[in-house]
Amino acid sequence: MFLLMVLWLILQKNIGVHPKVVYLTTTSDQVLLHKGPSVQDAIRYKSGKKYALGLTLSGGGIKCLCQVGALKALEEEGLIPNVISGVSSGAVVAALYADGYSTDSILTIFKNVSYSKFFRLKVPDGGLFSLTGFKEFLDTVLRANSFEELKVPLVVVATDLDRGKSVVFDKGPLIDALVATCSVPILFSPYTIDGVDYVDGGVLMNFPASVIRRDCKYLIGVNLGPINTDSYEKSITSIALRSYKFIYRSNSNFEKKLCDMLVEPAAISGFNGGDIGRAQEIFQIGYNETKQLLQEQKDQKIDTK
Repeated sequence: MFLLMVLWLILQKNIGVHPKVVYLTTTSDQVLLHKGPSVQDAIRYKSGKKYALGLTLSGGGIKCLCQVGALKALEEEGLIPNVISGVSSGAVVAALYADGYSTDSILTIFKNVSYSKFFRLKVPDGGLFSLTGFKEFLDTVLRANSFEELKVPLVVVATDLDRGKSVVFDKGPLIDALVATCSVPILFSPYTIDGVDYVDGGVLMNFPASVIRRDCKYLIGVNLGPINTDSYEKSITSIALRSYKFIYRSNSNFEKKLCDMLVEPAAISGFNGGDIGRAQEIFQIGYNETKQLLQEQKDQKIDTK
């Protein structure tokens, strides 16, 4: 949903016309805690798992800066993820972090980027706008060209529009996978990779915890989709965006249960994916919420067998 913010901007301004598949199930021996014991204690021993600490990031437009704030809080506690999974905007944050950017640098990039360059009107062909500008942005900021060149293993999930299933990208060209997972249906044309059309990963899996759960001793998730039941305007803009949100959030319910620690700030529901001018506020919400959760867990214990 990285580019859902663009849809929000368009509607507000009245612009335009009115690999491998992984499905995992939870098992009884998995730890399913939202506010669990000390993360440090939990990951002290990998217990046969490939990675000690995993991090999964949902989509959510500019609200992804909440995830950047969470990353900063984790770093300050010495918690560096060994693997990251992401969808849409969360995948972009994950890619920048895995590429070696600091959390402060990522925040600066999002604050300074010209979002108007991301959408270029074109003759409708499966979507209203071209993804060329967004792809050029990624090509400019990312130093790694492939997943293999990243400093931290990354898993990106996109939606295979042809076969109606979630697909995992964890090797090969990086930018293609990121563009695919950010291709919001209708707003943008499907993105084609090796003859297959892909759209936003959030359509079927907006919170990709299951794709790395079995490989991680401890899994932290930052989800940007708490349900907001506040009143809303009966306008085309409001109804369209609210409907999109429900679609993306409903497929995250199972995935959230797979996390040992879930960061899902209630305050983030007061923001839209297009609230570009509130970047610092959004960042701070993620930082504060994660700091608080980590503090609450410090005196608790966990079985590390």
